[in-house]
Amino acid sequence: MIKLNCFSCSKELTFSSELSRREECPHCRADVHVCKNCQFYDSKVYNECRETQAEVIREKERANFCDYFTAGQSSLKSLNSNKTDLFAAAEALFKKKDS
Repeated sequence: MIKLNCFSCSKELTFSSELSRREECPHCRADVHVCKNCQFYDSKVYNECRETQAEVIREKERANFCDYFTAGQSSLKSLNSNKTDLFAAAEALFKKKDS
């Protein structure tokens, strides 16, 4: 049984067998076999992948043929909270001041 959260909509997905390259999220129709759903994905390392032998994948949100793909959520939660924090900081920075 494979469980992970969709990188796009964050809904929990459950699969009974191995993920095929063509799997899609039933909620938002995003591809599932993507870098951002892999346990090796890490936006802070070179090529955004902790697997040193994997080929470079440019489009991290599109289905790919990576042989090292392993469903996981290594940094999704921290990535989403970071994103929220960054948007809040940008809003505060560019917020109009009342004169």
